[in-house]
Amino acid sequence: MCIEFQVPRHNNIFTEPYNCSLSPPFLNVSADSMYKAQKKLLYPVNVGRNVARETAQTFYILPSDIELYPSPNIIDKFLTMIAENKGPLLSKNPKVFPLHIFEVSANQNVPDNKTMLKEMLTNGTALPFHKKLCPGCHSVPKAKEWQVANETEGLHVFHVGKRNGRFIHWEPIFIGTHADPLYDERLSWEGKSDKMTQGYALCVLDYDFLILDNAFLVHKPGIKVYKKDPRRSMLAAKTNQLIRKIIFPELKVLYGVKKGCAV
Repeated sequence: MCIEFQVPRHNNIFTEPYNCSLSPPFLNVSADSMYKAQKKLLYPVNVGRNVARETAQTFYILPSDIELYPSPNIIDKFLTMIAENKGPLLSKNPKVFPLHIFEVSANQNVPDNKTMLKEMLTNGTALPFHKKLCPGCHSVPKAKEWQVANETEGLHVFHVGKRNGRFIHWEPIFIGTHADPLYDERLSWEGKSDKMTQGYALCVLDYDFLILDNAFLVHKPGIKVYKKDPRRSMLAAKTNQLIRKIIFPELKVLYGVKKGCAV
């Protein structure tokens, strides 16, 4: 028996009936009962990122995760900044625009602006992303200075960083373009390090990382803490081996090598 499914066309989505009073279908479904868990499938996070990026119709793209909420009005503010085209934007180096990422407590609302975010960082209801899991993975250049700087009107480049030195393993989420290197689809969410190979390519290509002053991402409420996961640790070890033995040699052929750049 073959059942066909069709992706709804964008102009028909809002004409279909819906009932917001109904509970979401996934609410009372355990993770273990889902098809992915039953078939022991890995989540192909980089396939999803590449599909989303390649189907985007805009020049600039924010290939973020679905659980990360951008600060309000980021699109309008970003495009206004781009139209002004001054300062670091005039650099001839290729460039991307990383966003600071934060977590908030489970009983908190996502902050509407940087001023609210600063208050939450001060009282401890907000933290830099993965601070209790892997603080170095999302450590942003000039992060302390960014957090104490007051909110201003509009959007500007706060600092121009590089993926080297203390930030040699930085894996930012950023606003970029279709010209940026794609994500390696052999890497999964469970195996971790899924953005590291792209980061190496950006480093070798001498990308500037233009960090924005009043824009940020916030993970859906809930502070992440370390939980022992033997299966994921095993998959992470296999992923590291795959990167070291197969993917990294390929990257060196494709992009070359540069002192200070690493996966």
